[in-house]
Amino acid sequence: MKTHHLRTHRSDENLAREGQLAWQLAAVAVDPVDVEDDVADMVVNRVIDNAAVAAASLARKPVVAARSQALAHPVSIGGDGATVFGADAARRTSPEWAAWANGVAVRELDFHDTFLAADYSHPGDNIPPIVAVAQHLAAGRGLTGRDVVRAIATGYEIQIDLVKAITLHAHKIDHVAHLGPSAAAGIGTLLGLDQETIFQSIGQALHTTTATRQSRKGEISTWKAYAPAFAGKMAVEAVDRAMRGETSPVPIYEGEDGVIAWLLGGPEANYEVPLPEEGEAKRAILDSYTKEHSAEYQAQALIDLARRIHDEYPLVLDDPDRVDSITIHTSHHTHNVIGSGANDPQKYDPDASRETLDHSIPYIFTVALQDGTWHHADSYAPERAHRPDTVALWRKVSTVEDPEWTRRYHSLDISEKAFGGRVVIRLADGSEIVEEIAVADAHPLGARPFGREQYVQKFRTLAEWVLEEAEIERFLDVAQRLPELGPDELGQLTLTAAPGALNHVEIPTGLF
Repeated sequence: MKTHHLRTHRSDENLAREGQLAWQLAAVAVDPVDVEDDVADMVVNRVIDNAAVAAASLARKPVVAARSQALAHPVSIGGDGATVFGADAARRTSPEWAAWANGVAVRELDFHDTFLAADYSHPGDNIPPIVAVAQHLAAGRGLTGRDVVRAIATGYEIQIDLVKAITLHAHKIDHVAHLGPSAAAGIGTLLGLDQETIFQSIGQALHTTTATRQSRKGEISTWKAYAPAFAGKMAVEAVDRAMRGETSPVPIYEGEDGVIAWLLGGPEANYEVPLPEEGEAKRAILDSYTKEHSAEYQAQALIDLARRIHDEYPLVLDDPDRVDSITIHTSHHTHNVIGSGANDPQKYDPDASRETLDHSIPYIFTVALQDGTWHHADSYAPERAHRPDTVALWRKVSTVEDPEWTRRYHSLDISEKAFGGRVVIRLADGSEIVEEIAVADAHPLGARPFGREQYVQKFRTLAEWVLEEAEIERFLDVAQRLPELGPDELGQLTLTAAPGALNHVEIPTGLF
């Protein structure tokens, strides 16, 4: 890996293309280096993972709305169009709208992969826009599954490298600001575009996808699922404009009025961005990890710890009156984003939205502790949140920052990087239960790491309510053959709901 030094430059410095981060990101995208086998295998896993969580969300209102928007648009005349999760495979729409609908479906339950470092991300959000463009142009350009794998490897590499180096949340910028550039670069790899075109599309994608973090603060709205889909849609449109010769603000990161100077730390800010050398394999996807539970990633390990405590101390924890307090010692980010350090009263409110509850570690830990399990729907149900014994125990849970957990959270040494914490349960009789966990059970270094078998089982479990068995098997066959797919098979990377499975869903109306 090499390191790109990033800072603001005065206009009269005339920073050359080669010194600009967007140009260096474009260089990664055009590098024809082969995708290594273990990376290709992980790309397949994440395609399956995305489809699993999308299937589980097909009847949820934000997903229904996004799907209805997408299907209101005809196929663009420049290609064959792209498929939309839940709709018949023959029903296609314009690729930017397919990226939109499928991106919302993938993100709605907050249940797919993650990477956390200087900032945080769901790099699987790169997949919907890349696949949508691949389906649209497969026949005309002869695109194959191997092209899709290469493109996804680029998207993951660039987003993860940006997340390792550049903090967004510290400056109250939403984390999808790293997704727009990575998705644009991935599409550039897919289409074999030249470096200048990819450079311009990255700049446009970044410029149009910088927004505030209010989408993940306070009363969290349904926009949380739409934000990455919007970034993917903007990336598709940015590439289209750049291919037509249109340019972007330059230098987008380093300019006097650019992203670093005004959004990410000011004119004196400096960042060191790791990037692959020319000819170096893109392996960043292997640094990311998926979720066993539908909740914010920092909650994954703590759910597993709560399950363990539930099994080991059932008689002690069956009555909230026996518990005086529960304190979770954890990282700065966990404490301040999903913990009591956020100072969001909604995190303790039984009437809070699902989006808010899945960003409340006091709620999540309480329910997992009481139930000894976690379910993507039942654990968030209003009746579950209103249970009197749950509310009583919930109000006794707080978080505090521990500098050592913060250090491990930010470590780039994967062997010590941690997202858990230490839990101290003080009982009414004065005794304590003290347990800790570093990484989730499903993490590559966890108790039960996810492999292909677990990804497939996650898909089967989440899809069985909405897909016929034959459709489940068909998709799994196609997805697992992704690196060998021909242009005529890329359109099969979709999910068609079983007849009648979505009949109960009310389709909203809008402008389109």
